[in-house]
Parts: sequence; C-alpha cells; structure tokens
Amino acid sequence: MKAYPSIADHGLIGDLQTSALVATDGSVDWFCSPRIDSPSIFGSLLDQERGGHFRISPHRSRYTTKQLYFPDTAILITRFLTEHGVGEVMDFMPIATGRAPTDNHRLVRLLRCVRGKLTFDVDIAPRFDYGRQPHEARVTEGGFEFQSKDMRLAVHPVREPADQILATTEIVDGDVHAQVNLEAGMVRGLVLETSPAGPPHPIPVAEIERLLDDTAAYWRAWLSRCQYTGRWREMVARSAITLKLMTYAPSGALVAAPTAGLPEQVGGERNWDYRYTWIRDASFSVYALLGLGFTEEAAAFTGWLGERVKEAAATGGRPLKIMYRVDGSTDLTEEILKDWEGYRGSSPVRIGNGAVEQLQLDIYGEALDCLHFADQRGIELDYESWTALTGILDWVAENWDQPEEGIWETRGGRQDFTYGRFMCWVALDRGVRLAAERGRPANFRRWTDERDTIYRQIMNRGWNTDRSAFIQHYGSDVLDSSLLRMPTAGFIAARDPRWLSTLAAMDDELVSDSLVYRYNPSASPDGLRGSEGTFSLCTFWYVDALARAGRLDDARLAFEKMLTYANHLGLYSEEIGLTGDQIGNFPQAFTHLALINAALSLNALLDA
Repeated sequence: MKAYPSIADHGLIGDLQTSALVATDGSVDWFCSPRIDSPSIFGSLLDQERGGHFRISPHRSRYTTKQLYFPDTAILITRFLTEHGVGEVMDFMPIATGRAPTDNHRLVRLLRCVRGKLTFDVDIAPRFDYGRQPHEARVTEGGFEFQSKDMRLAVHPVREPADQILATTEIVDGDVHAQVNLEAGMVRGLVLETSPAGPPHPIPVAEIERLLDDTAAYWRAWLSRCQYTGRWREMVARSAITLKLMTYAPSGALVAAPTAGLPEQVGGERNWDYRYTWIRDASFSVYALLGLGFTEEAAAFTGWLGERVKEAAATGGRPLKIMYRVDGSTDLTEEILKDWEGYRGSSPVRIGNGAVEQLQLDIYGEALDCLHFADQRGIELDYESWTALTGILDWVAENWDQPEEGIWETRGGRQDFTYGRFMCWVALDRGVRLAAERGRPANFRRWTDERDTIYRQIMNRGWNTDRSAFIQHYGSDVLDSSLLRMPTAGFIAARDPRWLSTLAAMDDELVSDSLVYRYNPSASPDGLRGSEGTFSLCTFWYVDALARAGRLDDARLAFEKMLTYANHLGLYSEEIGLTGDQIGNFPQAFTHLALINAALSLNALLDA
C-alpha cells in the first residue's frame, strides 16, 4: 500500500459549485465535477493507485512544505523549501458567476519560484467517474486535453507568449508528465478546465494574476459582511469561509462535507458519503449565518428548505427525507467501489448513502427551529410555505411516538431515542410560536397537547433515576451527547438539577480531556464493527452547555483546547482519534457550524 497523506494535511478550495482538496505535498487528491456531489475526477485520497491525482512538487529534492491561506480568502498557498530554492504553488478556483449551474469550472495552479532555482514535477492523472470511465490524453499545440465518454478536460499553460521552452512533456498510459524549470522571480502555471468551450491555449501570466486578484477581492468583500468582532475572530472567519465553500450557490444547499469514504476508524467500515445536504446539519447553518450577519446565505437555505417542505406536502406520506442532493433530488442509491482500497485500507468505499430512507424524527425539530429563528429575524415564511408546514406539523403530532434510527443514523435497529422525542417537542413548540407570533392559522390545540405529552413522556421515560441523567433511548442506561442540546433548545433550564446531574454524568463517561464521544458503542451497539474517535461537533456542544450552566472557566478551557485540534489551516474533520489525528470526512460542516455557534454563545456570556 502506498503512503497516504494525513487527512489533516489538506486545504480546501472551491468556486461555490464544486471544490477540491489539496495536500501539503502539492497533490490535488480529491476533485469532483461538475458538482460537489458528482463523480470524482481525482480521487487518490481513497485509492492511491486507482483514484487519480494532479500533483505538483519539486523534482527529486528533499523539501520541507508549508501551507497557508492567502489572508481572508480561499486561495491556498503551498510552499516548498529546498536547499536549491524556494517555490510555491497557489491554488484557487475562480468563482462561478451567477447562480445558474454550470459544467465549466477552472482549477488554477500558479507556480512561483521565490528564491534560487527549482524544477517542478507535474503529474496529471485523471480517473473519470471514480475510475470507471477510460479516457484518452493528447498534447495539442496549445496545451493538453483529456477525453472520456462524458467529459472533456483542457489544461492551459500559463506562460508568456515569447517564453523560451521551460517545460518538457510526455504522455504515458493516458497520464501527462511534465517538468517546469523556474528561476527566482518567475511565475508560470496551469489551468485545468472542465467542459471547456474551445481547445487548450496559453494564458498570459498577467491575465491569471488579474484572475487571482479578482478571486481574492471576492472573498474579502464577502468576509467583510461578517459582523462578528469577538474573541477567536480568525477561527470564526475561517469556519465561515469553509462553510461558504461547501454551499452549492445555485440552490443555497450546504453539504455535510465535500468528501466521501474517509473513515471514522482507519481500517474500519464506518466510511460514508457526506456530499449531500442533511436537513439537520444544514438547518444549524441558519443560526451561524444569521449570528455572523450573512443574511443572504441564510435566506437561500431557508428557501431551499421551503421548497423541500412544499414538495413533501404535495406527495403525501412521510414529509421529509433526512438528506437530499444539492439540487433537492433524492437519488442517493448507495454503491460500493469494489476495486478501491479505501483511505489507508479503510474499506468499503461507499458512494451514495443508504441512510436516506431512515426515519429520523429529530429532523423536524431542527427544521422548524431554524425556520422559526429565521422568521424572527426577518426571513418570513410565505403563505404556501406555511400551509405546507402545517401539514408537516400535523404529521409530527400524529407520528412522533414511534421507534426510529436516530440522529447518529445507527444501523442496528430502531429505538425510542430521547433526542428524537425531544426534537419533536421542539418542532411542535416552534410551530405553535410561528402561528401565534404571526397570527397564522394553525391546529393549536392538537399541536399544544402533543407537545405537552412529549414533554411529560421524556421527563418520565427519558430520565433514568439510577443514573440521575437523561439517557439515549427509553429503557437503557446509556448516555448520549446529542442531549447536550436540551438547554440550548429550551427544553430544560440550563441550571435545572436534572440537567446539571446529566451534565455531570456526561463529564464522567463521555468526556476525555474536554473531547466528547457521541455515545459508547459497546454499551449501545449500533450495528457496525469497530470503534470511533471523539466527535468534534459534540465537543463544541459541550462548550455551549458548560457556558450556559455557569461553568464559564471550564467552557473557555474546553474551547481553547479544541482549537488546538484544528489542522494547520483551521479546518476540522468529523472526529479526533486517540492520538489527536483528524478522522472522518473532511472538512465537516457540522463541526464548523458548532464552532461558530459556541464562539457566539461563549463570547456573549464572557462579556455579560
């Protein structure tokens, strides 16, 4: 097995319709097109042999590498320091103009020699449709191009018209291999373009530098709208940019992560495709976006969610799926890439997501809570959306009292999960408030009666007297960190004795040096082999719960510790392993959303 880079050794770039991961060794090892949830073109992150890559690195030199973002942008700089010279690769994707979906995307790789002399090796090895479609490669008068059955790629060289020949090129088995020789002060590069309108052609350096300036200006103008001025501003800003990169601009939908198949345990089977929009995860984005002042993005997502609500009302049956593609479609058939070995041997590699058909009752609470939050802040529901929403609330009132798969999408059978019940309470409570605050017609008596019944049931059956804690599902004694949201959502007072004893129980069982596990899989089997790391999202929820409980010093220390687990760019995957490694899909939107919300809450309480 070839060596794989650490999951954390990557930066994310994108153009608001798709994205790419760039490793610290200069390799683009994950890139899907034309959308973030499309098949991969470069996927060596999941199979070094079969996945494909676009690598630029110093030729036969021992080097040290450093990576950073151009300040306040999504432009990534990878620096190579050798005995003979210092060079850098600037990677970015010009923003796709307008909100119309497009198949045309550009990935710019600008090479610069800063000091001395440097020869860069360039390897371009696409593998279309997860390597399932063969392709042809050819050198043209103006560059290179690759052609598969469904897609064409052009590679345009960045150079001056009067340049001497600085590169040597050959094609071997459909891959392009080149060398570029640079001296101090020289700038050259390559632009990879999907579905180009014409043949490859040289692009002057000045033109690409203008494109670089325009891209930097876009990101800085966007970030200037951020109203957050509190502590940890740099981490909050980086999280906001990362979330923007994971949002599909044509629809406003936020994906859970731009990757698929990265393991929750290296060598294990907990490897899922996260390139879709979960109702739950994306709903949390509304609090973060509005908290930072990004009203336009919050409105775009609530509009997307409103369309899903209206579609569900028109079809009848269970109102909402737990996840969708970024365009709102629901074809997420789960497949296994049988020939792919997976990241460091973590197989199977799954694309699509079979959990789409699961019953997860909590999504209705998250959806209603976010719509209520947005409605209070000027993003109001229209008549058709409210009418459709009343149908969902009637369904929740009728169907909340049943077993389900739960927030963690367990594949070990349905249970009466306390979190699902609690979020059904949230759904009905916010429905009552949305109706009362705006004078909207509603089935008040039914919604109120069911809401109160849920409350009493949780206090009776969701509370374990022996443990003095709320538990994962009825009849168990297992703790679950999803319940950290109870005081945040207003189900229980943050200093209620029942809540404080639950928090203390979590301290003892789920918290390890401020890092938080979701639950104990050995105590509550979830149908999967292996273990997992601490869940970064839950750690930030824990910070919020500590702060609300009045333990501000503990909350701040936990938050500061958690910041040290970010990678060199301020990015987080889904989980933290026993040795501090980042594991799971990367970067994960839920973690960055929770970071922002914890920072907003903790900063406000520290200032109070």
